[in-house]
Amino acid sequence: MTVTRDDVEAAAHRIAGRVRRTPVLRVSPTLSLKLELLQHAGSFKPRGAFNRLLVAKEQGALSGQGIVTASGGNAGLAGAYAARELGVPARIFVPMTAPATKVARLRTLDADVVQIGSEYAEAYEAAVAEAERTGALLLHAYDQPEVVAGQGTIGLELLAEAEFDTVLVAVGGGGLVGGIATALGDRAQVVGIEPESAPTLARTLDAGELVDVQVGGVAADSLGARRFGALAFEAVRANGVRSVLVSDDSIVAARDELWREYQLAVEHGAAVAYAALQSGAYRPAAGERVVAIICGANTDLSTIG
Repeated sequence: MTVTRDDVEAAAHRIAGRVRRTPVLRVSPTLSLKLELLQHAGSFKPRGAFNRLLVAKEQGALSGQGIVTASGGNAGLAGAYAARELGVPARIFVPMTAPATKVARLRTLDADVVQIGSEYAEAYEAAVAEAERTGALLLHAYDQPEVVAGQGTIGLELLAEAEFDTVLVAVGGGGLVGGIATALGDRAQVVGIEPESAPTLARTLDAGELVDVQVGGVAADSLGARRFGALAFEAVRANGVRSVLVSDDSIVAARDELWREYQLAVEHGAAVAYAALQSGAYRPAAGERVVAIICGANTDLSTIG
């Protein structure tokens, strides 16, 4: 199945009033920051979660069994938030390595939290088994059409809010970059930014097919998908998205600078797009207008320097 711009536009209509239209901060004539860290539940992911749940509700597939999802944290928070708003239960499977701040916040959203395994992939296997056993709706963190289309609504907002040539997007499983690329099409260049320690898109593009990738590093809790999403892979190939890699040190430095210069408290995964600029891993051409997506705020504030 392919996600289209029509799907993204339908998602924007469906989730209107349930998600925040996040602001764009213009920090220089050629650089803007899309502040998706201000979204409900602290990341961009409620866009896709609401779209998935609302489509299921329209189809009569959202039952009293509620939803089940697997997450390093943010997709779980989004699913729990959307489920609570729609009045259904949520069971969230997270790896044992998930940050304590995200696990604690999941419980404040009335979610049933199950910690299992050391990586997202193990939590996902458990979530699939639970959905099959109970009949609950499976919400995938990044590889469902409704999820990709929902994340793409950020691209539609950008077209209405800013003038730009390039969008830098953090990459984990690919739902965000795939959705934005679909929304923008040939209207702008989309570049995926990912940690050197979790080069899921880069290795997939190199191979020309979906492959499993060893992941780790400071941003693994949010950008630690072993395998790129099939839907997102179609979108990035169709729209010429490329990958740029950044080091863990540059991610930490960018995160600190976002706090120091703009008072933006972000998680490591949300700093990778900015890190590409600050480290020189991505060098804009003269006059190139760039938007960096700042996509998540769920972090331990004591770790920001």
